[in-house]
Amino acid sequence: MFFTTVVKFIDDGSMSNYNIGMKNGNALALISRIREKANRFIVDELANYGIKGIVPSHGDILMVLFRGGECTMKELATRIYRTKSTVTVLVEKLIEYGFVEKEKSSTDSRVTYIKLTDKGIALKPGFDDISKKLDALLYGDLTGREIEIFEEILSKVMANIDKKMNPAL
Repeated sequence: MFFTTVVKFIDDGSMSNYNIGMKNGNALALISRIREKANRFIVDELANYGIKGIVPSHGDILMVLFRGGECTMKELATRIYRTKSTVTVLVEKLIEYGFVEKEKSSTDSRVTYIKLTDKGIALKPGFDDISKKLDALLYGDLTGREIEIFEEILSKVMANIDKKMNPAL
């Protein structure tokens, strides 16, 4: 019902190629398959660029650092929606590969920042290219309006889950 309603809502005549008869309750399975295929695409593209050791979960951290310079572990965890312990494991691996480093705050010795090394900064052009290719793969021939509605719906679904799992939000 949900998907059929959504398709009818966004159908402006350009949706005739879509399967309106889709089963209800299939969204999570579809999202999981999309994520699996996207991750496989990312891994293949990283290999094409000769980037070894990085997996898609590292990409979240690197993209945050590409955009914002340096972050604490807590800031990274918040921005990529992972636990601090998970981020710590991912960051340690990135340190091992020489892509990031830790640096103590000059004003507060309790604070440690994670920042890109020169080797990490050098990854940015490849990551930008892979991101563009992934967007093209994901959105294909969707119109701008379809993409907007699709992302609005996903955001609503995420907000619904967040509200149920963390009522304090």
